[in-house]
Amino acid sequence: MSAHSAERPPLVEVVLVKAGRVKIRYPAELLGDDGTRVTVRAPWAGDGVRDFGFVRFEPGDVFTEHYWRDRWYSVKEVRAADGTLKGHYCDITRPAGLSAGRLVVEDLDLDLWVSADGTDVRRLDEDEFAASGLAVTDPEAATAAADALDELDARARGGGLGGLLG
Repeated sequence: MSAHSAERPPLVEVVLVKAGRVKIRYPAELLGDDGTRVTVRAPWAGDGVRDFGFVRFEPGDVFTEHYWRDRWYSVKEVRAADGTLKGHYCDITRPAGLSAGRLVVEDLDLDLWVSADGTDVRRLDEDEFAASGLAVTDPEAATAAADALDELDARARGGGLGGLLG
């Protein structure tokens, strides 16, 4: 697609797998693929509103999602329907794979939330990660996941995630 094309970006199917099962799948516009990072955009794919207390995901929200083939995380920029940045939701995952129009990512339970102004950085679901048993069944993956969370946390607190997404 040329830079001046009026065509819509091609669609891919994002497939999020957790504990060996498909957690959610949804269509997304493929915005870019440089061989290492894949960027897609999709509307909120959940059912109704999901209120975490510190942020609400709701119909009309738009997620610009960045996945890496060589990193153990994805970063999702979350915007309200009016374009206002809500923040960044980061999933700790195995490196992503894109093949035959399917972007497959395995969720490893750990998450990080970074508010739009960067003042609220929250590590999420560490209890779920511990309960998953990954440290026993795949200790190398567990270490990579914990290291990825630490890296994102440090980036968020040390100036933001912008350097990853530019």
